[in-house]
Amino acid sequence: MTRITLVEDDVRLANLIKQFLQQHNFQVTVFNSGENAPELILASEPDIVILDIMLPKMDGFTICKTLRKSFDNPIIFLTAKDSDFDHVLGLEIGADDYIIKPVVPHVLLAHINVVLRRIKQHKRTEEQDIIIGELSIFRKSRQVIYQQQNVELTTHEFELLWLLAKNAGEPQSRDYIHKHIIGREYDGLDRSVDVRISRLRKKLKDDPDNPYKIITVWGKGYLFNTDAWHNESSSKESA
Repeated sequence: MTRITLVEDDVRLANLIKQFLQQHNFQVTVFNSGENAPELILASEPDIVILDIMLPKMDGFTICKTLRKSFDNPIIFLTAKDSDFDHVLGLEIGADDYIIKPVVPHVLLAHINVVLRRIKQHKRTEEQDIIIGELSIFRKSRQVIYQQQNVELTTHEFELLWLLAKNAGEPQSRDYIHKHIIGREYDGLDRSVDVRISRLRKKLKDDPDNPYKIITVWGKGYLFNTDAWHNESSSKESA
């Protein structure tokens, strides 16, 4: 049974969500405060975390950032803050998805199921590891090593890197990436792919002003440059 931890200070809403999800065969643990939330969440060992942003004692952004130091499973923000700033900030600190209040139970369930399908698909996928120069991407362990150092990536960041690397040399459109990584059609406004590309570049020591490892191909998408991972200085010269 899939374990979900819900952190929501609105007790009535939390109970309604819990009852609805339990009716759909989920095991749900609820916390109504941000106090000690990271420790409590880790102790409950959830498969998915649903996290409100405006919480007493500790807000959802802080909880998410703290969790991401050791927690790799999906985090979905549940928020009344319908602004681009909050959406981008949530994705930048490691959230996998967000849902705007008021919550429609079946919409929440659909988001959860998309995440679960993605996890199951990844577990079923038996693909060889990718090793290019100083970059090693290990599929089963979901580990990334670059220049002999471990690179900590969120679930979506790893899948994005894997998608780009296995299609190295071929631009991947934002529409394609959004559908296969985020799990829904691109609406033309969502910046989540761009945010994750920016985070990947930063973690993989790409030049943000003149990226040469993950290249933006205008009008076509993003391209994984296979020549950029062998030698740092020569890669920059050849880009």
